[in-house]
Amino acid sequence: MTIMAWIKNAILWAWSILTTPAATIGLGVLTLGGFIGGVMFWGAFNTALELTNSETFCTSCHEMHDNVYQELSRTIHFSNRSGVRATCPDCHVPHQWTDKIARKMQASKEVWGKIFGTINTRPKFLEKRLELAQHEWARMKANDSLECRNCHSSVAMDLQKQTQRAAEIHTRYLLSAQATCIDCHKGIAHELPNMEGIDPGWKVPKELEGNKMVNATPIDDLQDAIAKAHASSIDVLE
Repeated sequence: MTIMAWIKNAILWAWSILTTPAATIGLGVLTLGGFIGGVMFWGAFNTALELTNSETFCTSCHEMHDNVYQELSRTIHFSNRSGVRATCPDCHVPHQWTDKIARKMQASKEVWGKIFGTINTRPKFLEKRLELAQHEWARMKANDSLECRNCHSSVAMDLQKQTQRAAEIHTRYLLSAQATCIDCHKGIAHELPNMEGIDPGWKVPKELEGNKMVNATPIDDLQDAIAKAHASSIDVLE
């Protein structure tokens, strides 16, 4: 038997299977069943994904509820004049589906920490606080503060409504991509760890530091006057 004859016989055999009534019904049922099963799986997967992407889920363990959630509840991201509240996933989970799945995979290690009680007491949490914060700062630095940009868009900023100092810093560093949100806004939703000896990562240039606030203490005013007098005496000597 030649190759062409073998191929022809194979095609005829497959056609006879597909055109047999019982086989056709079986194939149709299989196709329909597979489609329905796929829809059910996809629906169940997305439902589970959204359940784990809620503040209720995030605060269901006491480690989160008794520590970072209590801190969040005292910030402007939780209660403000506009009534817009940022929940846990708003700041810690990207909105884009692929980025969200990647973040969920990264967060799976938190289940490991829950099982072994890594921060199941307040002292343990405080001991690990700096390490946890540094991990989150590094992650947000690497993704250009993607979660911040879920709500805060640099192209939508009205710089004229910002203070002069904020507008200058955003124009010079944020819009030029020299810095990202987390460089300047650490501790915006949670208390900072002990930052003694920790480089904040970005510092305001001298020319943008500005003067002391109007509510400075008398000691501050005195020190400022002495500094000005000292500078004046140097100018005279020169």
